[in-house]
Amino acid sequence: MTQPDGPTGTAAADEPDTRLRRAVSGRLLYLFVLGDVLGAGVYALVGVMAAEVGGAIWVPLLVALLLSLLTAASYAELVTKYPRAGGSAVFAQKAFRRPEIAFLVGYCMLAAGVTSAAGLALAFSGDYLGVFLDVPAVPAALVFLALVAALNARGIQESMRANTVMTLVESSGLVLVVVLGAVVLGRGDGDLGRSVEFPTGTSVASGVLAAAVLAYYSFVGFETSANMAEEVRDVRRVYPRALFGSLLTAGVLYVLVGLAAAVVVDPGRLAESSGPLLEVVRAADVGIPDRLFSVIALIAVANGALLTMIMASRMTFGLAEQRLLPAVLGRVLPGRRTPWVAIVVTTVVAMALTATGDVAALANTVVLLLLLVFISTNVAVLVLRRDRVEADHFRAPAVLPVLAVASCVLLLTRQTAETWLRAAALLAVGLLLYLASRAATRREDRLAERGPAA
Repeated sequence: MTQPDGPTGTAAADEPDTRLRRAVSGRLLYLFVLGDVLGAGVYALVGVMAAEVGGAIWVPLLVALLLSLLTAASYAELVTKYPRAGGSAVFAQKAFRRPEIAFLVGYCMLAAGVTSAAGLALAFSGDYLGVFLDVPAVPAALVFLALVAALNARGIQESMRANTVMTLVESSGLVLVVVLGAVVLGRGDGDLGRSVEFPTGTSVASGVLAAAVLAYYSFVGFETSANMAEEVRDVRRVYPRALFGSLLTAGVLYVLVGLAAAVVVDPGRLAESSGPLLEVVRAADVGIPDRLFSVIALIAVANGALLTMIMASRMTFGLAEQRLLPAVLGRVLPGRRTPWVAIVVTTVVAMALTATGDVAALANTVVLLLLLVFISTNVAVLVLRRDRVEADHFRAPAVLPVLAVASCVLLLTRQTAETWLRAAALLAVGLLLYLASRAATRREDRLAERGPAA
């Protein structure tokens, strides 16, 4: 991956004007991406991966990191080249010049975002919350999403500050698991050999690929940062550093967590648990209360939901700005300068989705939808190479987007028919919304042409 072309000292001066407040520094952006990647995925899916690859949990995590970096390079180039809210939809519009394609790409991001938030809300209201409160899952998830929306509407700085605190907490939980693995191994109770053992009678390649699809869900979230482009200071200089730095940080931590889990707990036991990292804490037996780790896990899930809903509301705002969604969704609070209508609508949709499936089903749908988005973005970066801009920006080697497209197609082949059907239903709804929006836009244009007398 190459550095930005030319000097970067004037990057801030080249930034386009925006109605949103540029309040996000490079450090906050790094924590934003890290917090979005470090979420409920690894806390919940380590056990599922153990069922596929035995104790070699770190292998699919490493594979997923490498695949994520390929697509991240395309985002780094396009965000620094076109720093506008809307992310992947903006890139698709510029590359393919077809509003319907741009809408579908943006809608896939939206659908993935609100679906992920719904899944995270269910995860929040499940077993971890059950340690403290015995409440029905769906009502608790609805209350949780309402609180997330309130924080989102209050302001981007407040949301990012909350993200900073929650990211530190959830990172500490993963670091704790790594430390416990070292403690157990040091006292002679762990089994390092399990970390390279695969299940007998299964194909190693097939198992790693199946687990890598699950591991990929633990890395998605980095793409949401593209929708923050209009709120980042000196975006062309700081964005690539924050993006790659956060992904590498998460990847190293994930690999170490996978190693620690296999060293401390038998893979079969991990596979049977819905809270696999809690099993590590219990097996280490060093006096850490279950409630303490449950609090950390709840914070991790809450942070993921907050950042996902920030992305969804900004994506909705960006699509409304392009007249691909109704203009009302672009309304901004005068004082806070946050897209309040978009926040309300995306929250309501996420609330409705909590009743449509469990966490695993929603997670699989998220991955499929995002893979479609990633294919579009990786193709767009190649198409837009012919579009020259005056401002300096990051430029990735051409081979990386090509490899990224191939990796996305490979992961798509691992999705089940049930997941494809669920995603197809969501896309059908999106198509109907697009047609309705275009019809309304045409009516508005005709009325404008007739003038006030009409």
